[in-house]
Amino acid sequence: MTAEGPHHAFWADDIADEIEAREPTDPIVVKGAVSPSGIPHIGHLNEILRGYYVAAVLRDRGHEVRQVFTTDDRDALRKLPRRLADADWNIVDLGAVDAAALGENLGVPYSDIPDPFGDCHDSYGDHFTALLAAAAARLDIPVEVVATTDLYESGAFDDVVHDILANADRAREILARHQDHVDDDYVPFMPNCGSCGRQLTTRVTGVDLDADTVDYECVDVTVNDQSIPGCGHRGTAGFREGKLPWRFEWPAGWQVLEVDHEPFGKDHAEGSWPSGVDIAEELLGIDPPVPLVYEWFTVDGEALSSSSGVVVTVPELLELVDPAVLRYFFAKDPNKQRNLDLTHVDQLVDEFDRFERRYFGAADGTDQEMAFAERAYPFVVETVDPDRVRLPYRFAAVLGMVEDRDLQVRMAENEGHLPPDAAPAVVEAALARVDRARRWARREDNAYNYELQATCPDVELSDAEAAALEELAAFVETTHDGDAIQARFYELAEEYDLPVGDLFAAGYRLFFDDTEGPRLGEFLGELDQTFVVDRLRREA
Repeated sequence: MTAEGPHHAFWADDIADEIEAREPTDPIVVKGAVSPSGIPHIGHLNEILRGYYVAAVLRDRGHEVRQVFTTDDRDALRKLPRRLADADWNIVDLGAVDAAALGENLGVPYSDIPDPFGDCHDSYGDHFTALLAAAAARLDIPVEVVATTDLYESGAFDDVVHDILANADRAREILARHQDHVDDDYVPFMPNCGSCGRQLTTRVTGVDLDADTVDYECVDVTVNDQSIPGCGHRGTAGFREGKLPWRFEWPAGWQVLEVDHEPFGKDHAEGSWPSGVDIAEELLGIDPPVPLVYEWFTVDGEALSSSSGVVVTVPELLELVDPAVLRYFFAKDPNKQRNLDLTHVDQLVDEFDRFERRYFGAADGTDQEMAFAERAYPFVVETVDPDRVRLPYRFAAVLGMVEDRDLQVRMAENEGHLPPDAAPAVVEAALARVDRARRWARREDNAYNYELQATCPDVELSDAEAAALEELAAFVETTHDGDAIQARFYELAEEYDLPVGDLFAAGYRLFFDDTEGPRLGEFLGELDQTFVVDRLRREA
């Protein structure tokens, strides 16, 4: 049960219920955020796609919705990332750019650091924000990206900064409940040094609320066990020349953007969310937005991190799966921890295909699974198209072993996966999965990473090998079960007094012009039956 009523089949409806219970005015604002510290990875899609589904449900209910994604580019660079990505998503090690120049900008806001790849963007922050926006666009997610630097420089934060500094004692008292080492000299504002540009090195020495300014000095600090030198400058900065610390900036942003809902990871749920709620209610006098706490997920068992360089990007994944499959992954229950196993990405695709078939009534499922598909599917796909053809992913990987497009089509038709009268556009859309599955096979170097010969190689067989393969062809005419074909290889090797390795090698030569390959019986069970029979008889 939620606070407002029973659970829906789709979790986004539960969140929409909570938002509507507050009787918000349109447009309802759904917000997400990220700090552009490095390569945008698929973990950053959590807030974008979770927010998208809530926004989509609210729009489906007739609301006007503004989905905003703030890039926290006024944050400062705290450590050098191990890897970076250029504007075309080519990932390079730090040494491929001017690492020394980037290192000189430790402590400087992302929006004030030059683009490490030259002049393709105005700043480091703009560069990685643009990549994130491009990732969302690749998934057809309409997001309004708002730079925090622009909000500060436009004066949008002026009033809330003034209110927080006017009540600095109360701000310190609230923060001290959630964070250690909040002393009486703490001032919740971080000015940018007017001399060296650093932000992490400034210490506020005075506040002038009439002028909306702070006095500061630039001193040496240690961040992440690394010393960042201050320049010793003493100066004065306006509220538009710095930023609030994160624990204050987050609730301040709720006020400035009038946020109704925000998803965030469980790390914030245990830290900055409780302090944000107290600051919003007790200091700013506003209600915090309806939250959605999501579990982190790993990729191949590893946690994702832009700064450490452990990343998998959206373009990288879309080389392997359809956009709808990736969108489906984020439509699943956000409260469950998951691992995206690229080694077995075929299983995720199969799961999506069942989800899609359930929507069209072509697959069975539990009551919950059927209801989830009925509600969520229209939000997962770009368009609901009952005539769309999805080739089974592993079958697509088999087709990927063949370079001949006509043979791919013929095999798909013979196996019943492609209607013989399908329009050319339908065929090409279906075969796009073949290309993705082929890239998966090459990436993982798995059982599908072989090249199936389109025409029969010129293979010399002994009389016993030829006779055994003829009997195998007759057997395949009666069954298409891979396990049964595999077992029949062993039986025929014994019947014809052949070393079993020699008989398998003969089969590999016929299909791959090689003496080894995938588990052959199971593989032949996945191929077009007629093709297998003809090849075993050396007729195709």
